[in-house]
Amino acid sequence: MRTTKQFVKSGLLAVLTAGTFIACQQTKNEGTGSPAAAAKDGGAASNSGFIIAYVDIDTVEAHYDYFKVKKAELEKKQQAIDNELNANARALQNEAADFQRRVNANSVTQAEGEATQRALYGKQQQLEGKAQNMRSEYAEQENKFNEELQKRLNDFLAKYNADKRYAYILSYRTGASNVLYKDDKYDITTEVIKGLNDASKEASEKK
Repeated sequence: MRTTKQFVKSGLLAVLTAGTFIACQQTKNEGTGSPAAAAKDGGAASNSGFIIAYVDIDTVEAHYDYFKVKKAELEKKQQAIDNELNANARALQNEAADFQRRVNANSVTQAEGEATQRALYGKQQQLEGKAQNMRSEYAEQENKFNEELQKRLNDFLAKYNADKRYAYILSYRTGASNVLYKDDKYDITTEVIKGLNDASKEASEKK
């Protein structure tokens, strides 16, 4: 089962880098100078080049309300699964320890011992099956969240960049990015977070 830290990295980061935000290299058109840069207030790109913007993933994770709520829900479910499985495992261990004490005290016949061993083994197999089912169910819920997150990001960015002001939008994460240099005036993270949160509020109000 993945931990919360693993989920954060494999959830939003995977979705953004693999689907929505596309990594690219800036190219130059023959016979032209450097591509024109759009100002942070949304100035249009010139015909001589194209504009690349970026989104800070750490900041999105910290301020995108939908992500924070869903992550907390999944963490709560994961903790509940861990607690239940740990309680079941302790109960089985206690039962096995009690059986061993009876064996050491010579208070168990051979037939009783064999029957108890089979019963304990059966309970262990059941617990392993239960753990597998619960973890599979959790993974399915996590996948559904990632799919919903992907759709929300895709839908928002399609509207946000409808005027084609940006040719590419990169993802950036401190210590885990292929972006070697970034100019803050091309940072659209705040706009993206606001748009995502506004869209979530609108969707909730319509329900």
